[in-house]
Amino acid sequence: MSGFPWAAFAIGLGAAAGASLVVMLATFALALVKGVHRIVDSAWGLAFAAVAATSCALAATEGHGDAGRRALVTVLTVAWGLRLSVHIAWRGRGHGEDPRYERLLAKAGPGRTRRALYALRMVYLLQAALVWLVSLPVQAACYAPQAIGPLAVLGTLAWVAGLTFEAVGDRQLHVFKADPANRGRIMDRGLWAWTRHPNYFGDFLVWWGLWLLACTTLPVAAATLVSPLVMTYLLTAGSGKALLERHMADRPGYAAYRARTSGFIPRPPRSSPR
Repeated sequence: MSGFPWAAFAIGLGAAAGASLVVMLATFALALVKGVHRIVDSAWGLAFAAVAATSCALAATEGHGDAGRRALVTVLTVAWGLRLSVHIAWRGRGHGEDPRYERLLAKAGPGRTRRALYALRMVYLLQAALVWLVSLPVQAACYAPQAIGPLAVLGTLAWVAGLTFEAVGDRQLHVFKADPANRGRIMDRGLWAWTRHPNYFGDFLVWWGLWLLACTTLPVAAATLVSPLVMTYLLTAGSGKALLERHMADRPGYAAYRARTSGFIPRPPRSSPR
């Protein structure tokens, strides 16, 4: 069995960066036409899917990587990315600009051109770079020559558990919000009784699972470890859990919900607030 093709992988890194950039630039152009930048959230998953497909195609064309591992990691990444993009697009239909982007663009000052360039730099190019960085395990797995083994199976199981948490949690929240009787109430049922963020916890499992698919050798595992660590930071302390909880802090009943419900790792709810 030949070793990991580092030279070819380095070329693939550039192609993956290009795929991510193309998706984000196309989204930026569409956002300017529509007048809202919230659509970039839908492009996040699409960019990961584009990177996976590009890495898979390039590695296959050059004859690098195990075909089974390459197909598995590509299918898992594309399935996750497309589900997320469709969910976010459906959830945001008919809504105006996201308040997060309104606050961000306010920092650019007056002028349409100035705001557009600021959005390009601080939203689209930044997200393109993050997609490239977080997807390093997916890119590496496409080039790994080893056949699927125990770690890849474990990673796939983690991915399945993560996607299930995401999809079920999103569905439960959608049904809850669709009931007029729940207007103004905090969602604390189903998976949301076990963790305040089942969707973010699901993402956490998905990306640690995809990293396991790249763990064919110690050097490859070490070189790609930054990716699940960055995703974990984004989910828990960056634009995920921390930002949402600051927004929810003043909602009636949220303090009690927070006291009895795990902030991230699922566990049975406390019977009474401490």
